[in-house]
Parts: sequence; structure tokens; C-alpha cells
Amino acid sequence: MYKQTTGNLVDRARFPGFYKLSIRERLNRLHDQGWLSESDLASLQDGHHLLGLNRADKMIENVIGVMSLPLGLGLNFQVNGKDYIVPLVVEEPSIIAALSAAAKLFRQSGGVTAKAAESLLIGQVQLVSPPDANEAKRQILQHKATLIDKLNRLHPGMVERGGGVKDIEVRIFEHTEDNPLMVIVHLLVDTCDVMGANVVNAMCEEIAADLEAMTDGRVFLRILSNLTDRAIVRAWVKIPVAELEGKHFSGAEVRDGIILASQFATIDPYRAATHNKGIMNGIDPLAVATGNDWRAIEAAAHAYAAKDGRYTALTTWQSDSDGSLHGKIDIPIKVGIKGGSLEANDTIIMNQRMLRLDSAAELAELMAAVGLAQNFSAIKTLSTEGIQKGHMSLHARSVAATAGTPKELFETVVTRLIEQRDITVTSAQKIISKLTDSNSKNGIKRKKATLATANGKIILLGEHAVVYGRPALAVPIKNAVVAEVSDSDNLPEITVPAWDLDGKLEESNPHWWAAIMAVFAQLEIDKRHFSIHVKPNIPAAMGLGGSAAIAVAIIRAVSAHFHIHLADDKINQLAFQCETAAHGTPSGIDNTIATFGVPIIYQAGEHPRLDRVEFPKPLHLVIGISEKPSLTVDMVARVRDRWQQNRYLYEQLFDNFAKVAETGIQAAQACDYPTLGHMMTINHGLLNAIQVSSPELDRMVQIAKDKGALGAKLTGAGGGGSIVALGGDQCDAIVNALGKAGFKALQVSV
Repeated sequence: MYKQTTGNLVDRARFPGFYKLSIRERLNRLHDQGWLSESDLASLQDGHHLLGLNRADKMIENVIGVMSLPLGLGLNFQVNGKDYIVPLVVEEPSIIAALSAAAKLFRQSGGVTAKAAESLLIGQVQLVSPPDANEAKRQILQHKATLIDKLNRLHPGMVERGGGVKDIEVRIFEHTEDNPLMVIVHLLVDTCDVMGANVVNAMCEEIAADLEAMTDGRVFLRILSNLTDRAIVRAWVKIPVAELEGKHFSGAEVRDGIILASQFATIDPYRAATHNKGIMNGIDPLAVATGNDWRAIEAAAHAYAAKDGRYTALTTWQSDSDGSLHGKIDIPIKVGIKGGSLEANDTIIMNQRMLRLDSAAELAELMAAVGLAQNFSAIKTLSTEGIQKGHMSLHARSVAATAGTPKELFETVVTRLIEQRDITVTSAQKIISKLTDSNSKNGIKRKKATLATANGKIILLGEHAVVYGRPALAVPIKNAVVAEVSDSDNLPEITVPAWDLDGKLEESNPHWWAAIMAVFAQLEIDKRHFSIHVKPNIPAAMGLGGSAAIAVAIIRAVSAHFHIHLADDKINQLAFQCETAAHGTPSGIDNTIATFGVPIIYQAGEHPRLDRVEFPKPLHLVIGISEKPSLTVDMVARVRDRWQQNRYLYEQLFDNFAKVAETGIQAAQACDYPTLGHMMTINHGLLNAIQVSSPELDRMVQIAKDKGALGAKLTGAGGGGSIVALGGDQCDAIVNALGKAGFKALQVSV
């Protein structure tokens, strides 16, 4: 079942920033927008769509394995007013990005129009040396209706669907010194929505004896032709010249460059071969993704390109009377969307569902549009590079002059601007500054900056129960966050670009912002002018202690920058204030390990337990990241609600948490890592019991165990976020398995 969505299809077909998302986020976005059903989402997440060896063994001979290729999506396509996301199987980088960019421009210009006028396969029967070729042709055409009727009666299902043999044609090749007399019979067959090769080949066999009887010739080859020139698809697009305008060049320049590239491919077969290869860079991946014979499509395209005796381009780009760029493609494409071979591969079936095609002709039209888009992208890049080379020097000289370049440095600045391909006034000024070492001469003061780091955390045992006074074992993720404090002209500003918090921290988390500002007030720096740039090396809201690490890194950095000289205990205390604002009832473990950065046993209470732990040999861990945010404040609050409703039960559960934690701690200190791993797995079961796990976390735990982890569990608040696996010697295998399932993973040694 597909997820019900609101909004029109155009909205659901747009995916701004899709390439920035993780695989799991992309899949969820497709599902949320209604392109993937629940079953397809699950199949892609757990890898069940992949071709298995048993099925592969039934598809071809001598199977020894399966070779994988990436499956990606071409976005923004609109053909004949319908929106598509286009599945593409291809290993070459940049193709999908280029296609999506071209499709976006096409969409802005009204989309692509495409038309498949007819879709016929040609079956050929070779008759050799009949006594009279012209009489043979006359006999065949005289009995054409009878022959067509016979063939169609043998394939009633195809006829019922509107297909079958539509015509018979006869061609004569006269006897020459090198070749015998040949009469070639063409069966023109509409195979409807199937590729139809087997059907057409069978028809050629079925008619062979009849043709021999009519002509006294001898039948040799009986097989379809891959030159499908009775299945020509035409697609065209019109782009206003203003839409072509780009950095450093006008729309007219781009248009004219594309037209020149097109004219080159039209007259020169050497250029045409590469030109047409670019077209097939788009068509072939879609053919593979939909289970069609890309080799046959390739053969047809190149044969058609040489149909007039000279190999030429399959597309043309010209200027319309209003100055717009008009592009069109004529290409033979015979494809299918039904049939046994297509149903042998689950990924093909899924891709067909995603495309939501009504007919094979619609797929052929989409393929032509994809080929046109890929061709446009390729020659636009080539032509604009040519424009760039012709005009870059002039533009660089203008920019260098605007930047006030001294006469003696002018040519050097121009050269460097062209070399680095960033021809802006700002870039020119930076070059001038470096060349003259004029920072001080021009009154440009270098901002004083101070760096500080803090640690993330992994809870191996005891989360949630630690809030209720039970022990927990946690280990650090070293240098998880870096904070840089610089003097500025403004009151305190904090940016976290990696978490998309550029100057918006106050809006995104006002409680945390108020807490950190309260810390600045306590330190008497809230009226000072400075900025803080934070670089996290761990993802946000994934149960890895990111917010505590940011608080510690910031407090530590301002302490050093303003020479306050805070002790670690005081930094920890202030960070806890921020954690309380962010999470409501924090355990204190995140800020503690963020501050001290060593493995600890932590137990809250009137006299908190804070014991450093030494491991006899390194712990090799794998962190699996679900990409589903884990909101600590929400999960802690939900557990508290359930605890208040049934304190007796939850206190017993928390006692079991404590027993597991103490057993695991003793095992770790004794270097008994199998027992530690076993306790981690039991701990995950207890976390399930208090309802803080999730399907993503459970799946990652199972993957890790299947790949040899000594133990695995969620880490942090749950509800999403991350897991930790005690990987031992199997860390690489666990990381690879998690990656194949669409999760992110990283290794940590303690």
C-alpha cells in the first residue's frame, strides 16, 4: 500500500536537496511523498529487493554470483505534462546529477513533449535463390492477408490486447558476384506492452514453411531485427534563452554554443559517436532499471544514426524564431513493461511501480526525454567551457580592476583568478592580500580565535535506569565536537553549520539558548562581542551526547579565550545546566563524559558515583546510526510517565538494569568481553521492555549480531538514534552490513 499524501503531484515530484540526504532519509522522503509503497520501502531498507543467487541461476547459464550496480533516481522530469522520478542503474558518476539538473531546466521551460507514433517489431525471414524473385514477392503479398490471419490465430491473446501482425513487407536483394539472390520478408508486429522478441521469432518460424511453398525458395534465417525503425520516438523541448544564462556568460552565448556543438555532431561521425554515446548514457541506465534489452536499444540507435549511409547525430539543437533554444531527438526505442523476464527481478518490478506507467509506449517516450536531457547536459557543459575559455580572461581582468589591483600585480592576479576559477572581487582581494602581505597596511586585523574540544558518549550499559539512581557504563567518542571562539563586532553568536544551525540556534532551541546565555552571564561575558563556530563530528539527535559535547566545548573555549581558567568540575556543572534546559531530567552522564573524556561508571544520587574504568585491552565498537532523530527530552519524559503509572513494575525493571550493568562492568574489567557483549544484548531487551527501542534500532542490532558482534544494543535515549555493537574482530563486516542496509556506521576503539 502507498502512503496517502496531500498536495498535488508536482509538489511530490520535487525533492530539493535530495543528494544531501542519507539513503534512509531519501527512502523515507520517497515514501512520505507517495512514490514508494510500504512493502517497497521495507524491501529497499532491508535489501530484500536484491537479486539472489537461486533466482540468478534460473536467469542465465553457469551462474557463480551476482554483481551489483548502484540504483539512483533522476529527479524533476516532466514529460507530456506528467511528472516522473526516473530509476537509473549506472556506475558512472555525474550522470544522474547532470540528468536531474537538465530535467529541472526543462521543467521550468514547460517540460518535454514526446510521441511514439507506432511501436512495431520487425521479424525477418530470409528466402534464398527462389526461381523468380518478383514472382515470389507477388505470391507473398497476394497471400498476405491469409498469412497474417494464420499468425494472429496462433497468438489470440496478443490480438485481444490490440496487437499482433499488422503488415507484411517484402524486400529483394538481387544476385551479385558476392551474394545470392535473396527475398527478405518482414513481419511487422505490435507486441503491445511486452518486448516481444520471443513472440516475433516464433512467428518467423511458424511462417517459414508457407513461404517456401509459395516461392520455391529456401528459408534460412528466421529472427527479429533490432533496427526498430518502425518504433521511432520523437521528443522535443523549447528553452527560453533567459533560462540558459549562467555565471560569466549570457543565455544567447550558451544557446549558440550548444547549436555549434550540435552542428559539429551532425557533420562529423567522429563527434557524432561521442554525441550519441552521451544520449545513451541516459537511456541505457533506464533500460537496465526497467529490465529492457539495453544492448538492442543501443544497436537500434546507432544503426538508425547511419540509416542514410553516413553516421550522424540523433539530436538537433536549433534557434527558434523567437531566439529560444529548440532541441529534438528522433530515436528507435522498442521496450516492454510486461513479460516473464521482467518479473524475474524484484527490483525491476519495484522500479516499474515507481514509474507508474500505463504502457510500453509511455516508457519509450520517457526514455527519449531522458536521452534528450542527458545530451543537453553534456553539450551545454562542453559549450559553456568553450565560452568560459573565450571570455574568462576578459572577465578576470574586469574583476581585478574592480578589486583595485595594483598595476604591478595586475597580470598575476588575473592569472590566479583564472587558475582557481573563482572570478569574484572577494577572491581577487584575497589574492592581493596574500601577494602584498597587506593585512596590517590595509587595517585588516586578524581575528583572534581559540579552539576547544569535547567528547561524545556511548552508553554501553544502563541508560534510562541511570536517571533513577542505577549505575551506567559509558565510554567517550574522542574530540566529537570542536568549538572556535573569535572576537567579532556583535554580541554572542553561535553557529553549527553541520547541523544546519547557521545563526538560528536561538530559534531552534530557545531553552538551550537561554541556558548557554545564562552561563555567559555567570561568566560575565554576555555583553562581550564574540562569535562561536561549532563543528560537530557526530550527527545531531542520534543518542551520542552531541548537545552536551557542544555545551562543554563552548564553555571550555570561552574559558580559554577570555582567560577565565575554569576547572573541569566547573565546566561539567555549567554544562549540566544546559543539559537540564535541553532535556528536562538528564542523568548527568552526557555532560560528565563530554567533560572528562574517559570511560566511567556513573550513578546519580546525593553522593554521585563517578568511577573511572580501565579496560585491560581495547574495546572495538561499531556505532550504527539510524538517521531517525532521537529526542532525549521526549523519550525521558515518556519513561517517567510510565514509571509514575506503575512504579513497582518499573523499579523492578530498573533493578534488573542495575544487575546487568554491574555484571557487565565486572566482565569488562576482567577482560571477559563475551560476557560484556551478552549483558549488552540483555540490556537491549530491557530497553525494549520499557518501550524505548524502534524498528530501525532492532534491525541494526540484529544485523550486528548476525555479523558476529559479541553483543549489541541501542545507545542513548532510544526512539531512533543509534546502536552500539561490541564488534571485536568483526567490526569491518558489521560496518559493511549496516551500510548495505542503508544505515551509517563508524568504528570507535576505547
